[in-house]
Amino acid sequence: MANPSGTSHVYVGTAARVPGALSGIFRQTQGSDQWDRLAKGLPERMDVQTITIHPTDPSLIFAGSQDGPYRSRDGGASWEKLPFPDPGLEVWSILIHPRDPRTMYLGTSPVAVYRSDDGGDSWRKLPRVASPGRVKMNFPCRVTRLAIDPSNPDEIYAGLEVDGVLRSRDRGETWEDIGQDLVKLAERPHLKSRIASDTENEGMLDTHALTVSSALPGTVFLAVRMGLFRSADRGQTWQDMEIGRFSPLTYARDVVVSPHNARTLVAALSPAARSQDGSLYQSDDLGQSWRRIDHGVKAESTMMAVALHPRDPNQIYSVARLGQVFGTRDGGKSWKEWRLPENVKDVYAVACA
Repeated sequence: MANPSGTSHVYVGTAARVPGALSGIFRQTQGSDQWDRLAKGLPERMDVQTITIHPTDPSLIFAGSQDGPYRSRDGGASWEKLPFPDPGLEVWSILIHPRDPRTMYLGTSPVAVYRSDDGGDSWRKLPRVASPGRVKMNFPCRVTRLAIDPSNPDEIYAGLEVDGVLRSRDRGETWEDIGQDLVKLAERPHLKSRIASDTENEGMLDTHALTVSSALPGTVFLAVRMGLFRSADRGQTWQDMEIGRFSPLTYARDVVVSPHNARTLVAALSPAARSQDGSLYQSDDLGQSWRRIDHGVKAESTMMAVALHPRDPNQIYSVARLGQVFGTRDGGKSWKEWRLPENVKDVYAVACA
């Protein structure tokens, strides 16, 4: 699909978590194998955790960074820093409302959620958003993903890394903790995991992504360290989707619903947060069964994110942590790898339009 010129672009967000690493936003134009580092209006060092493209205007792009939110109105050629009430917060997630694109939500580290009712021109911090405090990591808890139930657009979910999931039923004005059943699941021996805290709940509360499909209203799909999970009752209870029946890799970093078929999910799976492998799996029956879809390419590091093209169902892109970008433009029949510059060391986000 297309910006006004009819050309598709892929955008990748990177961070400089290690000295000397190259960070920022990279763009590739379909038909080219080259990456352009976007710079106009952006700081030299910019840790980009999320990139969100407007659903009906592909020239309008939002990026979340350690320096707050940015916006481009021209497909990434130039950027402006958006006014934000609380400087110093890292932006980890940006969500555009599916029915009212002037309404946007933004999640930060430390944990907070903001809403804009004017397309990002101004932001208001929403009240009563708080991490439950079950896990103390060596970094501040962050809102890694926001999702709206398309069938109930007042209902919003916020995934916390590392502290579970929050839910709002009133457009973000009030929030409740819906992670308690994840803690119960963590009592099972194979779902215990502790890396940097004092609790074995850590792995089950390590939320990386969540999504809701219009094909199953009220059902939330969740990607955490321990795999893929599903709630059929708006987060009151959670069930293990047992991705290990289909994939040898179960560390789940991303899960998205296809914009072309609400029954189709795509997930990014790896062995661990830092690893030498990664893969993409697709389900066409809302998670009942899965199959691997990336072929002929090899991730050399953890698969971090996946993006499905909003207008062209044949285009799928994914990124691995150390700078590989993988894509198919023929519905998965063939895959190609495009490498980012060598000194890119931490990739977090991919988007396409």
